[in-house]
Amino acid sequence: MTTTTGTSAGTPAGTPAGTYAPRPGAAPLPRMIAAQAALETRMLLRNGEQLLLTVVIPTLLLVLFGSVDIVDTGAGKAVDFLTPGILALAVMSTAFTGQAIATGFERRYGVLKRLASSPLPRWGLMTAKTASVLVTEVLQVVLLTVIAFALGWSPHGNPFAVLLLLVLGTAAFSGLGLLMAGTLKAEATLAAANLVFLLLLVGGGVIVPLEKFGSAAQDVLGLLPISALSGGLRDVLQHGAGMPWGDLGILAVWAVVGLAAAGKLFRWE
Repeated sequence: MTTTTGTSAGTPAGTPAGTYAPRPGAAPLPRMIAAQAALETRMLLRNGEQLLLTVVIPTLLLVLFGSVDIVDTGAGKAVDFLTPGILALAVMSTAFTGQAIATGFERRYGVLKRLASSPLPRWGLMTAKTASVLVTEVLQVVLLTVIAFALGWSPHGNPFAVLLLLVLGTAAFSGLGLLMAGTLKAEATLAAANLVFLLLLVGGGVIVPLEKFGSAAQDVLGLLPISALSGGLRDVLQHGAGMPWGDLGILAVWAVVGLAAAGKLFRWE
């Protein structure tokens, strides 16, 4: 009788056992999150409508209003006033509007339900979506910064303050976007997200200074996350101010409330 030692069926002679053995089980969690984040980023960049919203519209607004004297932006160059607001608009378009619409339709078509049953935990999926948003925002900021410099932008201030504003703004808008996507129907999310985008574009200090509104309206509009983000970025980049603690505080409150509400009320089906 012939016996084999150290080999398995189908394994060439002289090859250690287990060399070609399968390794069932989930991949390490960081690798799963990274793979999902890469997929989310590719899907976002391949979506023409989302690309229009997140990249083309902010770019066109910066070029148009930075080149043509349409809106009275006060003393100084228009591009110095506009660029911080357009950067805030880019964050909102990606973290709030784009993410709300995409996640809402993923929920409608059962994509989130299937992903929720995969080895990737639900919080890991949300982390991957957030990472995708951050990658897209980096591309937006680089593109808008290059265009702004070409238009004669002269930024000032502390880069760390700018980074902190962008991170807190992303967290605030992400929470609100996920809350909307997880509680409304996809069609309602599509309509509401675009409506909010347009309203905040006009009334959030992005292009039109808040000083153009009445004092009572200024007090209310100043508490919005887009106003806090655009105002904080403008104080730092245009006026060279220090850490804008008031605007950071407003964004932090919106981030905590939005993310907590999204985590509690989000429906996966």
